[in-house]
Amino acid sequence: MRIAVLAKYVPDATADRRYDPADLTAVRDGIDSRLSELDEYAVEQAAQLVEAGGGEVVVVLMGPAQASEAVSRALQLGATSAVHVSDDALHGTDAIGTARVLAAALRRLGELDLVLTGMASTDAGSGLVPAMVAQLLGLPHAGFVEEMTVAGGAVTGLRETETTRERFEVALPAVLTVTDHINEPRYPSFKAIMAAKKKPVERIGLADLGIEPALVGLGGAWTAVESAQRRPARDSGEVVKDDGDGGTRLVEFLVRNRLI
Repeated sequence: MRIAVLAKYVPDATADRRYDPADLTAVRDGIDSRLSELDEYAVEQAAQLVEAGGGEVVVVLMGPAQASEAVSRALQLGATSAVHVSDDALHGTDAIGTARVLAAALRRLGELDLVLTGMASTDAGSGLVPAMVAQLLGLPHAGFVEEMTVAGGAVTGLRETETTRERFEVALPAVLTVTDHINEPRYPSFKAIMAAKKKPVERIGLADLGIEPALVGLGGAWTAVESAQRRPARDSGEVVKDDGDGGTRLVEFLVRNRLI
């Protein structure tokens, strides 16, 4: 099988995120970032399929130059090669523009059997891009997949919605979004880390994809951030020392703050 995995370079969940006051885009410099944790499940699933039946796993990522750290992580986790789309004109690209770029990168790869993604990025968390990519490529899409089997030119499995668990079957090629219940990503060994350094990584820009800069970036975005402000700092709270009346004081606190 030839599988592509769409991945994203995101700020670490514990990082102190900041916005550029000039255009309200996220500041990247000086912020600890990594491969989106939920994308690791997609890489792992692709690696397991290839290890069982042969083939290759190509990770496709759009991000700044420093996103090479996320590319390396995906290669350590089992991907065989990577495509890193990086271009200054991509600054401020929204979900629709991102889907356009990723779809173009997938077309450039040629014939694929399967495209896998995590169920959402850990920064924006919208989960919109995979379905958009499928639409642009004219491929079927199944989201929130927690079990899957590939056989006979189709994927069968189990997907979870807010209210149901559904059995599904999708003809290949297809785009599937997997959840964090589908597997347990491996911890890369020293051998895997060293081997990843020798795996091929192709770095391309918008010109290689035939995409006009006006269609992406802030100028081509269909959505915009109108305002942003830092979350108010948490106060120190109230410590209740229990001298026999702790329960009463706790109830009074809850009533005072209309929590009960």
